[in-house]
Amino acid sequence: MVRDADFRGLWLGQTASQLGEHATSVVLPLLAVLTLQADAGRLGALRAVGQAPILLLALLAGVWVDRWRTRTTMALADAGRALTLAVAAVACLCGRFGLPGLFVLAFTVGALSVFFDVAYQASLVRLVRRDRLLSANSALEGSRSAAQIGGPALGGALVALLPAPAATASGAVLFTLSFLAIRRIRVTEALSEGPARPPRVRQGVVEGLRFVARDGLLRAVCLASAAFQLSFAALMTVYLLFLPRELHLSGTVVGLTLAVAGPGALLGSVLAARLPVRFGYGPMLVGAAAVGDAAFLCVPALHGSSARTVAVLLVVGLVFGCAGQLVNVALMAVRQTATPDRMQGRVAATITFVGMGLTPLGSLIGGLLAGEWGLRTGLVTTAAGMMLSPAIMALSPLARLGRELPSLHRESGSARRS
Repeated sequence: MVRDADFRGLWLGQTASQLGEHATSVVLPLLAVLTLQADAGRLGALRAVGQAPILLLALLAGVWVDRWRTRTTMALADAGRALTLAVAAVACLCGRFGLPGLFVLAFTVGALSVFFDVAYQASLVRLVRRDRLLSANSALEGSRSAAQIGGPALGGALVALLPAPAATASGAVLFTLSFLAIRRIRVTEALSEGPARPPRVRQGVVEGLRFVARDGLLRAVCLASAAFQLSFAALMTVYLLFLPRELHLSGTVVGLTLAVAGPGALLGSVLAARLPVRFGYGPMLVGAAAVGDAAFLCVPALHGSSARTVAVLLVVGLVFGCAGQLVNVALMAVRQTATPDRMQGRVAATITFVGMGLTPLGSLIGGLLAGEWGLRTGLVTTAAGMMLSPAIMALSPLARLGRELPSLHRESGSARRS
């Protein structure tokens, strides 16, 4: 079973990779806005291109991960992203990097990120003993959620403080660190026993879709995640334009308002181990999602770059970071508990496909709303749309979860039905 050194390698690699992924997701749009002077429509298109691999490749990645070593998949994805960003940084330094190159870069990094994300979500049940699964999952999900929320803050700071080539190359450094850490893992993965002849790709994809569709909890996770990701993608497209152009905030201040989500995520990681035990998973999920998503409804009322405006944005980021961490940790626990070992990759991929497959559309919608209705009206609309996710949770089996998650028989062929 996994040694402490192996788990540290997995934790460090996953943390560096997630930080690089989410920092890059902000670096590229901000470079487009601040350096290449992209308008709202082009920014929305850029974000959509970067998110399109989720829709195109997630299900394929799930089948791949259920057949291959997660360590190898993650290492190859890291190496590919590091190389791609390094080449882009050199092109940027030579003055030969424009919007077309930025679109290619966004798609390539997005495609490799899909394979890494699905592989890491399936890695724990292969690398960690059952009696350590809960604590290991908490550590990994905590770092992932912190990176997911704090990564954009880092990206904003990099664009504000560094020239474009250096900001682009910073992602390559993080992915290289992740590659080196994951390569140090020496444990042999315990692949689940399946059929003597592995199912074809299409059959494997269908099995994953059917399993999730027939499970009430997983189905609810998909629907709530899809509603959130659609609205959040639209909101972030408008938000990244609203802060510098409507509120006239500098790049440094924008980075600071995004960075405060990091401490919020750390607070959420501490509370995530306590609140479900005290209030139950269901009430905690619905309450945290409602509070965190509603925080953005305060932003459209702000005007100017005063200290009061910055203070409100910091509070919004802190609340959203904390609540987002609570929701992410709880939903990951629900998914792992409701899924047998042999289906971990495909279930993770299916939820990623359904939950985040609408993000390209959301980014396009955000760009369209900002261009047609204006930044303030677009922000109101997208912030209100985020409230659909907690509403779905409140009406689903997720809301009825108690202080302990239902157990699952993890034999290879078993599947729980709700």
